[in-house]
Amino acid sequence: MFLRDPRIHDQKKDHTRHDAPRSERLKVKGLGLCPAIIVRLAGAFYDQNGYDASINSLIPRFYPINQVGLIPSGSQVTMDYQDILYTEAAGVATITINRPESYNAFRAQTCEELIHAFDHAGWNRDIGVIVLTGAGEKAFCTGGDQSAHSGSYGGRGPIGLPLEALQGAIRTAPKPVIAKVRGYAIGGGNVLAILCDLTIAADNAIFGQVGPKVGSVDPGFGTAYLARLVGEKKAREIWYLCRRYTALQALEMGMINRVVPESQLDREVDQWCTEILAHSPTALALAKSAFNADTQHIAGLANLGLHAVALFYDTPESKEGVAAFKEKRPPRFRNL
Repeated sequence: MFLRDPRIHDQKKDHTRHDAPRSERLKVKGLGLCPAIIVRLAGAFYDQNGYDASINSLIPRFYPINQVGLIPSGSQVTMDYQDILYTEAAGVATITINRPESYNAFRAQTCEELIHAFDHAGWNRDIGVIVLTGAGEKAFCTGGDQSAHSGSYGGRGPIGLPLEALQGAIRTAPKPVIAKVRGYAIGGGNVLAILCDLTIAADNAIFGQVGPKVGSVDPGFGTAYLARLVGEKKAREIWYLCRRYTALQALEMGMINRVVPESQLDREVDQWCTEILAHSPTALALAKSAFNADTQHIAGLANLGLHAVALFYDTPESKEGVAAFKEKRPPRFRNL
C-alpha cells in the first residue's frame, strides 16, 4: 500500500488537491512518491541523532511490521540463538550458520533465527554491512536439512520453512549483504549465496543445485533470479543436471563476485566491508532498493511456487527422493 497523506488529499475522485504545491503532490496515477517524500524517508533512515519518529506512521505502508524503524544505537539481540552466531564489530554484523555437523543445513529454527538476525542488523544504524557465512571450513550452507524433512519441515510457511521471509529479510535489509563462502554452497545454500548483494568465495568453494535429485525445487529466486545472473541456458543446466561447480566456474558464469585463496578469504571480505563503510549509507540503501525493484515480481512467483511444492512434497515421487537420500541410494522416480 502506498502513502496517503491527508494533508494533500480530499474526497475528489482523483484524490489530488491541484492547488497543493507541486513538490508535495503524490503521484497517484503512477502509484509513486514525490521526490520530497522520498528524500524525507531516506534522510530519516540514517538520521545522526537517531530514528525520526515523525515518519513512524509512514514507513509501515512500505515494509513488513517486523522491519519498521531503526534499532537504536547499542541495542542488544534479544533472541536466544541456537543455530546461528551473531557478532557486531566496527560497523559490520556477521551472521554465521552454526550447524557444521550437518554441513550448515537449515531447519525451521535456523531460518527463524536468521530472519531475526537480519532484521536486527538491517535496522541497526550502527551497522553498515552484513556478512553471512557458515561455521567451519566444509560448508557455507547446504540448504534444507533432509533429516528434518518428512513431507514438511515442521515450521511456518507453505513447506514448513519460512523461506519467503528469510529471502525477503536479505533483500529488504537497507544495506549490502555479503556472502562469505567456504566449502559447499549447495541447494538452498546456493540460493542464499546468490541472493546476497555480493558473494566472495574461497577457492575451495563448491556451488550447485540438488533439488531434482531429492524431489524438490526452488521455484522462485533460486530459478528465476539465478537465470538473471548466469543466463537462461546456464541456469537450466544447473537445475536439470544438478552438477557441482568450482568457485572459478561460478565466477566465470557471473554467479559470484570474487575468488581468493581460502587463507585470504577473511581479509578480502574485511577489505570489501571497509570500502563499503566509507560510502553514503542512504545512497547504498536507495541503490539496493532500485536494484531489487527490477526483480521483486519474483517474490510473487516464489509464493505461488512454494504452495505448489507443498503439494508436490505429498506425492510418492517427492517422498522417494527424500527416502533415497536418507538411505544413501539412487532414487527411483519413474513408474512409481
